[in-house]
Amino acid sequence: MGEKVINVEALSKSFGDHEVLKKIDFSVSRGEVICIVGSSGSGKSTLLRCINKLEHQTAGKILFNGKEVKDIQKEVNNYRSKVGMVFQSFNLFSNMTVLKNCMAGTRKVLKLSEKEAYAKAITQLKKVGMAPYINALPAQLSGGQKQRVAIARALCMEPEVLLFDEPTSALDPEMVGDVLNVMKELARTGLTMIIVTHEMAFAKDVSTRTIFMDQGYIVEDDVPDRLFSNPKNQRTREFLTRYIAECAG
Repeated sequence: MGEKVINVEALSKSFGDHEVLKKIDFSVSRGEVICIVGSSGSGKSTLLRCINKLEHQTAGKILFNGKEVKDIQKEVNNYRSKVGMVFQSFNLFSNMTVLKNCMAGTRKVLKLSEKEAYAKAITQLKKVGMAPYINALPAQLSGGQKQRVAIARALCMEPEVLLFDEPTSALDPEMVGDVLNVMKELARTGLTMIIVTHEMAFAKDVSTRTIFMDQGYIVEDDVPDRLFSNPKNQRTREFLTRYIAECAG
């Protein structure tokens, strides 16, 4: 694998007396697609939020291209423009059209001209199949369409890494496939991605590495073929039992 883009070192996070993340160590190389799986409450989303600096870690370090990310707001904003995030609840601006949602960040953060921001927005909306909806407001869209706009908006910032926090969990089952297909296409482009997901078949198919988390720890970190077919850890085996049984059936 190529150079390390993100290094997480001895990362811990507590909310009061409750320790949610416990001495997490892992790194992400350029071009990797890492899927993080595990039961609800295992710390997956908190880990992603710490990486994106939406939560302040209690201890440990996060390094981006070898440099520690400090909690200075200007530095955090710059970092987030390079390490984008797609949320399960879309987080679109409800009072802005699809087009304006995709132009807002590039105008404000990247300081692009109106013409440049427009061209970039159209390019990315075409990529996710949402160009016909540029004048729609989020309330006029289905959940799957909103999530595809949210992905396009993140791509407009030309991130080096894109984080996805359960991007299909708020969607009706028939809309899940459209969003996963967009993400599969992104994976093929070589974009570095970290994806928290409960879609096991997607994780096995798309990830270059799969991480299983349990009770705040990384329990197993391996290539998907090994992790899904022959997990080393008992907790991983227990978690994957249903998935393995479905595949066998």
